[in-house]
Amino acid sequence: MWKSIASNALTLFIVALIAVAGLIAWGKRQYEGPGPLTEAVCFRVERGASFASSAAELERQGAVSDARIFRIGSRYAELDSGLKAGSYLLPAGISMQEIAGVITKGGQSSCGSELNYRIGVNAADVVLRELDPATQKFTEVVKRDLKDTSEVPAELKAALEDTGIRARVTVAEGTTVWQVTEALKNVDLLKGEVKDRPAEGTLAPDSYEITRGMDRAALVAEMAGRQTRILNDLWAARQEGLPYKDINEALIMASIVEKETGVPDERGQVAAVFVNRLRQGMKLQTDPTVIYGVTKGQGVLGRGLRRSELQGRTAWNTYVIDGLPPTPIANPGRASIEATLNPPESKYLFFVADGTGGHAFAETLAEHNANVAKWRQIEAERARQAPASGN
Repeated sequence: MWKSIASNALTLFIVALIAVAGLIAWGKRQYEGPGPLTEAVCFRVERGASFASSAAELERQGAVSDARIFRIGSRYAELDSGLKAGSYLLPAGISMQEIAGVITKGGQSSCGSELNYRIGVNAADVVLRELDPATQKFTEVVKRDLKDTSEVPAELKAALEDTGIRARVTVAEGTTVWQVTEALKNVDLLKGEVKDRPAEGTLAPDSYEITRGMDRAALVAEMAGRQTRILNDLWAARQEGLPYKDINEALIMASIVEKETGVPDERGQVAAVFVNRLRQGMKLQTDPTVIYGVTKGQGVLGRGLRRSELQGRTAWNTYVIDGLPPTPIANPGRASIEATLNPPESKYLFFVADGTGGHAFAETLAEHNANVAKWRQIEAERARQAPASGN
């Protein structure tokens, strides 16, 4: 009898072990296998949320099939600690194991809302964008001038108060140091002052991740450090025989190239023209340097140059001075620096606007004068059409 009982008990124990093993195997497949999501969702972990509450919310949104399996599997895999607040894009079919890794590794939010403080040559603004999880594309919700003192739109106000929102500062090519530092005064998320404004041209136009309470001076230092690295790297790989005395002259030239054309493919040709002029001892004769002599980089001229300004002597007026001006006239981007340090072989000495947004280049003064005459005709035609279009 006891043998029978022991045999039955052993059988039951084995069956139980098999059942538990089967249950564990099933749970493991549930945890590691493809999840139930049929389309991407943006999942937000609130600051201070627990792993259990996040698991329940994931189940409610259909990202996991069972919150208990998610919690147990994550605990076993040691992925249930270090939950990071933020918004995370969870793609279709993502497994529980992958979700646990995403929301505990954290880092910058991969979806949700984003504040982009854009600093340009003519203006600075803040744009609130939201990501559509289905298309994974951002759409603009609110755009606001940084100097606007009117009531802040509700959506933007909520975003500014969101401690977990992703934010960045984007500096456009061709801005001046003054424009950048002045615009940063109006970036709500930053603190502190920039007491010592860097030298002109030394801030890298780029996009910078920022965090709430970040020091303005620290951000400016990051911009300056990035520009130094870019300039040093490209200087080391520069073309031989360039007419620059040192790396600073290359930066000055790059700033002129940056301001002379907004067409990427033209940067090399523009740089080549100025290099050829320097080699032949010709004056550079470039309008942006005259404008900088008038504005000192503080704001935009907002009108055409006067004859008196073209003929007036300033340290930057390349119609009057020989060679390069004493400082850069803007913050050049990497592409303009690279074009300046590796210009193509060219005999061009002149260029003028061609009416399409680009320029017509010429090797001789006669060719250039013909191009100028064409441009004058275009200007005259546009002037005649302007009154009609205004009616």
